[in-house]
Amino acid sequence: MKGNMKQKRLRKLFPLLLLVVMLAGLLTGCGDKSEVGASNVKKVDDLETATIGVQLGTTGDIYASDYKETGATIQQFNKGADAVQALKQGKIDCVVIDEQPAKAFVERNRDLSILEEDFVKEEYAICIAKDNDQLLKKVNKALNELKKDGTLKQIIGNYIGDSTKGKQPYESPEGIEYKGKLVMATNAEFEPYEYREDGKIVGIDVEMATAVADKLGMELEIQDMQFDSIITAVQSGKADMGVAGMTVTEDRLKNINFSDPYTTATQVIIVRNGKSATAFDLSESIKNNFITDARWKYLANGLLTTIQITFFAVIIGIVLGFIIAIIRSSCDMTGKAKLINWIMKAYLTIIRGTPAMIQLLIIYYVIFAATNINKVLVATIAFGLNSSAYIAEIVRSGIMSIDPGQFEAGRSLGFTYVQTMRYFILPQAFKNVLPALGNEFIVLLKETSISGYIGIMDLTRGGDFIRSRTYEAFFPLITVALIYLIIVVGLSTMVGRLERRLKNDERQ
Repeated sequence: MKGNMKQKRLRKLFPLLLLVVMLAGLLTGCGDKSEVGASNVKKVDDLETATIGVQLGTTGDIYASDYKETGATIQQFNKGADAVQALKQGKIDCVVIDEQPAKAFVERNRDLSILEEDFVKEEYAICIAKDNDQLLKKVNKALNELKKDGTLKQIIGNYIGDSTKGKQPYESPEGIEYKGKLVMATNAEFEPYEYREDGKIVGIDVEMATAVADKLGMELEIQDMQFDSIITAVQSGKADMGVAGMTVTEDRLKNINFSDPYTTATQVIIVRNGKSATAFDLSESIKNNFITDARWKYLANGLLTTIQITFFAVIIGIVLGFIIAIIRSSCDMTGKAKLINWIMKAYLTIIRGTPAMIQLLIIYYVIFAATNINKVLVATIAFGLNSSAYIAEIVRSGIMSIDPGQFEAGRSLGFTYVQTMRYFILPQAFKNVLPALGNEFIVLLKETSISGYIGIMDLTRGGDFIRSRTYEAFFPLITVALIYLIIVVGLSTMVGRLERRLKNDERQ
């Protein structure tokens, strides 16, 4: 008896202990600024044997991949900020990235510098679907007009000009009658071309696209997503054009069309210069990550979206899962409706045999390709369907665990099949599978962290946005982890209380 009491106390204390350990690890990790030596990359030729960091899907990724033949190692990251973080920690030797974002990275990290030797010159253009020649012609015409009247030069100068920076923002002309929307896909983590400031997406590409939309008499709508999803979004019709510092390449031209170039750019190499990083200041770090520009709102809004997706996905999963479980268990017990049973088995095999992320992308880019459906609704459907397959098998195992004699007893008392299942079998099955169902809900909550792949600002992506602006990994990542932990502990506690209440009711 005493042993059981001790185990219960330990289970209650475990979440608190884990929280303390994570906080201690945070403070220890933040305070431990062990210096990493300067990079061994001093010129472009040194890339031949270096470990190079690149952002997945960018031209830097494409160009750097050529060095694999000489013995270089290429490490691909979803974000440029992740590559820079790895460089600061000594995990890679250098980062190949566009010059303007590189300047922003170096400005905030005194232990990094840009090699004087340029890596490659390139031109940026707008990507448009191959079957949309009419829009391509209109965009090219608008770009030419913006170049001739000096608007494009003004926009670029507003972000990277020495004497004009921040002094000449683009403003839409008065009296424009907008007819429809022009949807632009972008990746708002590429300062100064597109990034978030005060909760809004701003940058050279955003103002340029706004000016183009004004010329076309259309209202610009921005969809933020992963960089490697932009071309897919344009191809599938989810966006009219992709603007994210994109360079024309032969491989891309096979799948997408490009407008005339609107600016030139340079790929450069970021390296560690051997200088000491700025000393860690706890209060300053907290302010920088959460207070400045009200960055805490990214986490708050992301948390709200995560809870919303999880809640409605759970409802879909429970309803559909119970239906499938009842149908399958009925087929197994009676031996009837073999075709329906086979269809259900096939559904469960497909859903449980493929990753949730792939299902999410297929539902968004393939099944709903032709519809401008709300992304949160898409995620809710995707996670609900995914969860239903697991809930179905959990509930079915609970139903099959009930003694068949109880089913026969119910029928012998005059209850119909449905009544017997409702009043006798399902209540007992629910009690048996409650711990497993609670675990499935927790798994579903954590799975929603991949929602960012279709451009949803969930909790995880909110932390990523903070990280992309502050170039700090500790506070954004640990904060997101702690929020998930608190929710999971809360859910576990609720399930435990419900389980105990059901057991007490059973004894009475």
